[in-house]
Amino acid sequence: MNNTSVTLRLLDKADKEILKLPRTVKGALYDFQHKFKANPQATGLQLKQLKGEGRLWSARVNDEYRALLLRLADGDWLIVSVKHRKEVYENLDRLTYGINQITGGIEYVDLQVVEESVLRRAAPPRPPAVEPAPPTARPAQSEPLFGHLTDQQLTDLGVAEPLVPVIRTLTTEDQLLGLIEYAPQLTGEVLLWLVDGKSYNDVLEQVTAPVAASEPVDTEDFQAAAERPATMVTTTDEALREALEGGSFGRWKVFLHPTQAKLVERDYSGPARVGGGPGTGKTIVALHRVKHLVDQLPPGRTKPVLLTTYNKNLAADLRARLLELGGEALVSRVDISHVDQLALRVVREAEPGSSKQTIDDNQALREWRAMLDELGESGWDADFLHDEWTQVILGQAVVSRTEYFRARRAGRGRNVNRAERADIWQLTEKFTQRLDRLGRQTWAQVAERAARLEMGREQRIQAIERQREEAGGLDNIHLQDGSAAWLRYRYRHIVVDEAQDLQPGHWKMLRSMVARDRNDIFLVGDTHQRIYKQQVTLGSLGINIRGRSARLTLSYRTTRQILEKALEVLEGESFDDLDGNSETLAGYRSVLSGGRPELHASKDWESERDAIAELIATWDDIPHEQIAICVPTNQMAQEVAVTLAHAGIRAVEIGPDGPRGSEGVHIGTMFRFKGLEYQRMIIAGVSEGLVPRQAVIRLQRTDTLRYKRELLRARSLLFVAATRSRDSLAIFWHGTPSRFLEPLLAA
Repeated sequence: MNNTSVTLRLLDKADKEILKLPRTVKGALYDFQHKFKANPQATGLQLKQLKGEGRLWSARVNDEYRALLLRLADGDWLIVSVKHRKEVYENLDRLTYGINQITGGIEYVDLQVVEESVLRRAAPPRPPAVEPAPPTARPAQSEPLFGHLTDQQLTDLGVAEPLVPVIRTLTTEDQLLGLIEYAPQLTGEVLLWLVDGKSYNDVLEQVTAPVAASEPVDTEDFQAAAERPATMVTTTDEALREALEGGSFGRWKVFLHPTQAKLVERDYSGPARVGGGPGTGKTIVALHRVKHLVDQLPPGRTKPVLLTTYNKNLAADLRARLLELGGEALVSRVDISHVDQLALRVVREAEPGSSKQTIDDNQALREWRAMLDELGESGWDADFLHDEWTQVILGQAVVSRTEYFRARRAGRGRNVNRAERADIWQLTEKFTQRLDRLGRQTWAQVAERAARLEMGREQRIQAIERQREEAGGLDNIHLQDGSAAWLRYRYRHIVVDEAQDLQPGHWKMLRSMVARDRNDIFLVGDTHQRIYKQQVTLGSLGINIRGRSARLTLSYRTTRQILEKALEVLEGESFDDLDGNSETLAGYRSVLSGGRPELHASKDWESERDAIAELIATWDDIPHEQIAICVPTNQMAQEVAVTLAHAGIRAVEIGPDGPRGSEGVHIGTMFRFKGLEYQRMIIAGVSEGLVPRQAVIRLQRTDTLRYKRELLRARSLLFVAATRSRDSLAIFWHGTPSRFLEPLLAA
């Protein structure tokens, strides 16, 4: 056979099993892959059908290990496992495979491995009682976790049928997690939802229905099953290498969850939004969506797809990941830019002679305070005035005092009367004049100016289109010349990551950059992770996502134990969905398991830093780059770095553009950790007055609504920090612990 006639695929979860094998076996597997695709019948491969099996075959990887393969059709093979040769034949009767009747996907289960995993997690025997129990007394038996459901109900939900007898024996969550480690993914999701108290109908609607096959399933047609999204496989040599060596992202490049695949490939009638908690793969969905959109483009050298997010660091990360996903061919068709950079480009294009310096919010606040001091103005707070100017005046593109008197101030906190509005307007005019004299501008000003320019451009495009329609499809050359260019929309498609942190000006600009058409705007984000002050209603900005919103609920990053404590930080708070409705993390779950978060109290900041250094010194089993320390302020970050240096531990600070070095423990403020993840995470300085800041606490007496808003933002920051961890989380404080830790301490 030649190599074009043989397809060799790798089934999802088989890669996880292979990752645990000796490195020499993984190396041999790559060699096996090439040889098998060249000629499966080669003598050295020893391909043979397993006794009594219709489709299950074994082939030699090396002297000790064998690949188990399903023969889907002539020349079409699927690797379902790699095992030691003795295990293949000793447990042959425990290997099961088939096509799920609900999803139509291929599933493989090693019952021996599953049962051993469940037994390893069985509850330890109780110590003997001091007094022997009466002969007639029976020990209390734990209730089965799924005794309230019939076998038929479980399989109707998509549970793998061979696992039902094992599922019947489960009495603890630990046993369940042992089963899930080796079970097909849908089985794990269904069982977790059920054990978390969801009803049969809820699980059927929210977990099973989204991944159910759209056509009747033939449980004997394995080749058709291999092509369905529910069968998560990879086929190319490079994809196999990515799945086994590329880390978490390498695996996601290859295996998309069926729910995610549907969101990526769906044809939307307009703007669409995908939400979900940390680690659910929203960014991965956005990247695959970009690739899907580019794949539909006609050949060319233009960049009709925009991929944007809210800061420079994340934009650089998106570029790197997109390059990994599709190479230069993909990246060459995509404009990748953070949204402020995009706005600045628009403004500079329109005003090429401008040399204004763009300043951030901290610099702007310093200018506000300096101006108020110079004016002797003590009746207004610089933070309040800056937010009012940014969120109301610039956010709503208010250009006159009269318009400001009519402007909506929903969610802004304290009420202001007409006389106070006149006073605020006068101060903001003086402030903008001050910035002009200094040759400075804020990013909010840039966003508002870019939005105006793009909205004007869109109006000219629409005028040309109306004239063309009136002229029976003919272009008016004079009208085109008058516009200084043959105007077109800048992009055909726009994809936005971390959408919750964009300002109204950004959204107005983006809305005007793409025609109102199918698949025009695709955004992903989670308002529980909003760490800036922007709060928008997309519908009011011309971006209607009603009926085109979806939510991801399964976390692939954080363990259940960490997730449980992180969610307690948000307990009792409500969040919006970017469109005026409430958002929820109900059903947000993880199939990963690990240790519970550690809580460490110290008497003062110095002893807290010493305790952190002592803990890291015990973590000698992982590279320091997989450890991060998150603190409330830049000053605290510097002080922790000094303490670690004295302990002989190298530290790397995370700046606006990412880590400032390649080796060492990563240290930064909570704002710096958005979009990052680490194997082990330390959150330090979680003390009252630092988290939340004392300035926020003082607002309780002066501005109740603003106090609540800032308190919510502080909670979100802590939630973001806690969910950066993959395996373990340690929380430190000195003095009085933060009020946000109360649920954790009570438990």
